[in-house]
Amino acid sequence: MQAMLPFPDISPELFSITIGSFEFAMRWYALAYIVGILMGWRIAVITVRATRLWAQRQPPMTPAQIEDLLTWVILGVILGGRLGFVLFYQPGYYLQNPGEILMIWQGGMAFHGGLLGVVIAAWIYTSRQAIPKLSAADIMALATPPALFLGRLANFINAELWGRPTDLPWGVAFPGEAAQFCPEVAGICARHPSQLYEALLEGLLLGLLLLWMVWRRGALNRPGLVAGTFFAGYGLGRFIVEFVRQPDPQFISPGNPLGLALHMGGYGVTMGQILSIPMIALGLWLILRARNRAATAPA
Repeated sequence: MQAMLPFPDISPELFSITIGSFEFAMRWYALAYIVGILMGWRIAVITVRATRLWAQRQPPMTPAQIEDLLTWVILGVILGGRLGFVLFYQPGYYLQNPGEILMIWQGGMAFHGGLLGVVIAAWIYTSRQAIPKLSAADIMALATPPALFLGRLANFINAELWGRPTDLPWGVAFPGEAAQFCPEVAGICARHPSQLYEALLEGLLLGLLLLWMVWRRGALNRPGLVAGTFFAGYGLGRFIVEFVRQPDPQFISPGNPLGLALHMGGYGVTMGQILSIPMIALGLWLILRARNRAATAPA
């Protein structure tokens, strides 16, 4: 008998309130992002207040500016995440149903789109405030892993974004659709808990690495080094996990000609891997740029 772990019986809803015909539900996914954003905000504020971490003890931003930037970041996450999902995963469907593009309550967000939205929002804000962009990027990169960690845990609770079938002893028997995509498996289908892999790699381990770099290695004295490590680290972690993560069905649907062509062509790549390659390249470029600048700086 195949060894596997049963899926924990946790409701996606933390609680719900019904008043007449009005119903409000607090979901773990929403709570994860709320708590993650608050944790990121506190990390950013503590970092700019620790003047010893910065060159000449001059942080590039004030706590008040961090709060203002947070509003821009939230807008970037929502708009970029939704538009990224529309363009990267189901362009054909939303071209035929444009009225559903703004229906974010129906689900459908893309991390890479949200990241691009944050980059654009931060670029606009820092330009208007004359804030050094690379240093601002370092602060945001340091503050992001908690939200990634909690968000992936929420994905696990929601039994979504599950992995490919596996016979490893820590495979999880996810409920619902996950059991229907295993025609080659007789009986219960166990899958990689890829959400937990991402939580550990992109959230916990990457977050601890960035904190160590900032508080023990003085990484903020080299603008772009922390941001570069985040981009490269997230991109590499996501690229690796995609090998055991079930490909998004939207990626290989007729509504996504690029994804369908790559899938039918036998290239074995996923949209997550395609979008992670530029992240890795950008991260490595930022790391090399920061290190080269430090090496050529006058003593």
